[in-house]
Order: sequence, then structure tokens, then C-alpha cells
Amino acid sequence: MIRRRHNLRSARLAAMAFAVWALFCAGVVPVATADADSFAAMKISRSPAVMEAPVFRLKTLDGQEIDSSSLRGKVVVLNFWATWCGPCKEEMPALERLRRSFDQNQVALLAVTIDLQRAGIRAFMKQLDLTFPVLLDEDRDVSAMFLVRGLPTTVLIGRDGTLIGRAVGPRAWDSPQSVALVKDLLK
Repeated sequence: MIRRRHNLRSARLAAMAFAVWALFCAGVVPVATADADSFAAMKISRSPAVMEAPVFRLKTLDGQEIDSSSLRGKVVVLNFWATWCGPCKEEMPALERLRRSFDQNQVALLAVTIDLQRAGIRAFMKQLDLTFPVLLDEDRDVSAMFLVRGLPTTVLIGRDGTLIGRAVGPRAWDSPQSVALVKDLLK
């Protein structure tokens, strides 16, 4: 019962955050920031207001539990994907190169999957030589909290735990613009 109440509360908070993002995307809520150009270049919707990212706990493919609150102090790149998603397959190597560009003590790249076939996920990760943690969202609770409607979806979370931006669809995460964007978020 407590878990259900927590999930309902998280879903309501996420819905409010989504509503603010929808207003922003419709041009109702303007955003004036110095780094708006880097978000525009990457076609990333920037969060127009200070909103806490939903807190979650998921297990990795190896059974380790990750609590998102333990990532405070790091920029978090949270990618939602699946092995059967063609655009996800295309962007995964770029995410790995982005991860290797930064100190893991400053930037955390986490891949959240709704796939249920662990052997298939392991084979996929090995085939592409991916080393970042894969979190299993088997009940799709975390995907719901972040209002993931399409794959891939990537959410950027600031060092202070606030939502920074959201990208739906694949991106060239290893491009100079992406690397510069993450560097700006570290400042």
C-alpha cells in the first residue's frame, strides 16, 4: 500500500512536470538562459522551471540496486531504451563514447530498459561493447514517472537533482555539441 501511494505521488509530480514542459514546448513559458543555444542545437527541451527529478530505485542487470538519490552531485544522463528499438541501437555507441569522455565521479550515464530478456540485453551490451549500467524497469514504474512515451528518451538531471532537459528520439551524444552541453552542466 505504501509503495502504491508513493508511486501515485510520483506519478502526480511527473504529470505536473510534464504539464510545465508541454507549456514550454508550446511557447507559453519562455526560457532565457545563456546555454539555450546548446539545447536548441541538440533539439533538447529544457525544463523551464526548477523541478526535482523523481527519485527511484532499480536493479542493474547484475543485480546491484541503484538509488537515484545517491547520484546527487553528478550530472545524470538517463536514457530509456529497449533492444528491439532500432533508433536506440543506433544511439547506444554514441552514449558509450559520451560516458568515456567524462569522469564517472562527475557524470553518470544510466540506461533504463523495459526489456525482460536479460540474456538478450547482455548479448546486446556485449555486441556493442557497452559498459554503462543497465537498469531494469520491468514494471515500467520509472518510465511512467518520467512520462516516457517513445524510445529512446533521454533525460538530463543536474548535479542538484533537478530536471534539466529531455530529448525524445536518438541524438549524436558524442558530438562536440553534446560534450559541450554536458561540460556546461558541470559548471
